[in-house]
Amino acid sequence: MDMIPQLMEGSSAYLGTKNLSINANLSSSSRATATQPPFSSYPSANSSRYENQKRRDWNTFGQYLRNHRPPLSLSRCSGAHVLEFLRYLDQFGKTKVHTTICHFYGHPNPPAPCPCPLRQAWGSLDALIGRLRAAFEENGGKPETNPFGARAVRLYLREVRDTQSKARGVSYEKKKRKRPVPTLSASSSSAVASHQQFQMLPGTSSTTQISKLEK
Repeated sequence: MDMIPQLMEGSSAYLGTKNLSINANLSSSSRATATQPPFSSYPSANSSRYENQKRRDWNTFGQYLRNHRPPLSLSRCSGAHVLEFLRYLDQFGKTKVHTTICHFYGHPNPPAPCPCPLRQAWGSLDALIGRLRAAFEENGGKPETNPFGARAVRLYLREVRDTQSKARGVSYEKKKRKRPVPTLSASSSSAVASHQQFQMLPGTSSTTQISKLEK
């Protein structure tokens, strides 16, 4: 299958561009394009990096559907097609994922090269699916029919995360943030000081201590 992919790599989810030859028949390609949603007309009012990246991802997926055999419309796209797209992108990956028979399996910093395959990093795929899921709904898709939110896609990403974590010796667990220690207000500090002063008065009853404090 030929297309012009825009690929992600690394935890920053950078999408590059690779040119491949397109051997599709022009007449059939034109008919297929007519049935596709307007991927290229994705709104670009917000020029932030995230929005630009999301627009490129959306157009890339649209290109993939148009070059699919047979061509697919977005309305017919399912979670299975999304998985097919993710596996297709693996051929352009740059992350070394060691096999179980490799001497460097589970080694975070291998001291030498090995013949293990290159794959798309889990973080890149996870970020890509997040952007495509948002783009689908922003372009009129319903949340309940969103193929990027399908259970099969979530399970696949989880499997990729676990596999790459073991093979590369990299932990993907999020670090717990330390909660800030609450500061006392002026009124609270005054109340605490009065309470401490009350407790420090020796050899008197509670009634005597209260009357002394009131004086």
